[in-house]
Amino acid sequence: MTIPSVDLRAWRSGTPGARAEIATAVDNGLRTAGFLLVTGHGVDPALRTAIRHEAHTFFRLPPAAKEAYAAKVGGRGWLGPGAEANAYAEGTPSPPDLKESFSFAADEPTGDAAVDAEWFRPNTWPRETPGLRRPVETYLARMRTLSDQLLELLAVVLGEPEDRFTRHTGHPTWGFNINWYPARNALGEPRPGQFRIGAHTDFGTVTVLDRQAGRGGLQVFTDADGWQDAPYDPDAFTINIGDLMARWTGGRWRSGRHRVLPPPADAPAEELMSLVYFYECDPGTDVRGTDSHVYLRGQLDAIAVD
Repeated sequence: MTIPSVDLRAWRSGTPGARAEIATAVDNGLRTAGFLLVTGHGVDPALRTAIRHEAHTFFRLPPAAKEAYAAKVGGRGWLGPGAEANAYAEGTPSPPDLKESFSFAADEPTGDAAVDAEWFRPNTWPRETPGLRRPVETYLARMRTLSDQLLELLAVVLGEPEDRFTRHTGHPTWGFNINWYPARNALGEPRPGQFRIGAHTDFGTVTVLDRQAGRGGLQVFTDADGWQDAPYDPDAFTINIGDLMARWTGGRWRSGRHRVLPPPADAPAEELMSLVYFYECDPGTDVRGTDSHVYLRGQLDAIAVD
């Protein structure tokens, strides 16, 4: 499986020859798996630790307390057990995903009432965890900057002007999920075909994932190797491209197909938490004849469990 590791510091400061080597590795990785590992990003690990600490407090609240923040898929707030089945996006029958999430999304209004009502609503902040807001907002600012840096790198790899994609991210939509994967000894036996997250591709341009290592963790699919455990580096973000970016490249790069394994029987106390930032583009962006946000809305609706 070809999932290269890219050092952004080396990319920014490298010689033309070094940058060409990095570009080739990125191109190969996105052609085969749609995934990269990225280091040299400058995001403080303590920030991610702080978010997880506060989020654990929320997820361990009684269900009735969490229900006050319940939201629909694509909204802002708590997605409880059984809310999503990501495999639905592939048209695959599946039990609901074995996770809970707290979701945030773009919240700075554009001034267009119709666009703002659908894509730029205020976020929800749990009263029980007042320490969550500050690290999340700091993290989101870093993710926006990092995502634009990644889009600039991808444009150069394609031989395009550096702003090929970022000219469409002046006021973009984005989503951010804190995904909690409870332990098997809390959930019980998974149903046949049930995963922490079922097989799917993401919908936007780039996804920036901060994950924890575990036996019930991330797997990536390639035509050559099938399903394989994704390589892990605690200092790296795991990056994959989504459907819009794959379409933007005319299919040169593939949207990274992935899943998260069920909680393992041989590690019944394992629980994991992932921080997942989904980057998109400005509402109404035409991506090779497809309205980006008509597509996004359709995909978000598809994975919601009725």
